[in-house]
Amino acid sequence: MHKIHVERHYAARIGWLRAAVLGANDGIVSTASLVVGVAAASAARSEVLTAGIAGLVAGAMSMAAGEYVSVSSQADTEKSDLAREQNELKTQAKAELQELAGIYEQRGLEPGLALKVAEQLTAHNALEAHARDELGLSEIHTARPIQAALASAITFAVGAMLPLLMVLISPEAAIIPVVAVSSLVFLALMGALSARAGGSNMLIAAGRVTFWGALAMAITALIGALFGTIV
Repeated sequence: MHKIHVERHYAARIGWLRAAVLGANDGIVSTASLVVGVAAASAARSEVLTAGIAGLVAGAMSMAAGEYVSVSSQADTEKSDLAREQNELKTQAKAELQELAGIYEQRGLEPGLALKVAEQLTAHNALEAHARDELGLSEIHTARPIQAALASAITFAVGAMLPLLMVLISPEAAIIPVVAVSSLVFLALMGALSARAGGSNMLIAAGRVTFWGALAMAITALIGALFGTIV
């Protein structure tokens, strides 16, 4: 009896982790940038908060809708490919078997062994074998629209709440520096945590997300200041 070797792989987290990281990052960056931009236009704390809350609600809904629509399109494409493959397995079984054997040959198996493997996998579950080895589809990477939409919307809202909390607790005259600095810290932490969850380099992820967040806030603050002066 073979002993089962258990390993922890991060690929299974790709679906929800991508949506969650995107949502949290966008929540912090877009709300902090909006708050800094409005504050730079010499707006009062109440106006800054109103703009920030509106941005939170609109952003969370937009993220949910965008993720759902885009991932649903991916799911529809996957279903269409699987339906086409199922039909070909019924009408062109021999050609599909040869195609599968050819794939295994390209991966390094000898022709005879490749054909034998293809025959055994076809007998076990032909559609699963073609989905995995021909189309590159697997259970781990299957599109899940609702999961992606919820993960993105919830993490966006959580991320957006952080700059708004800073607006509430900071002196009105110091809203811009407090929100900017704290948001960069939040972004760095979020980047590091997401990298840890995905098994990648925490320092690189933190630096990457912090740089783009700082750039977004700087540009928005400049625009806010210009328009505030003009108005």
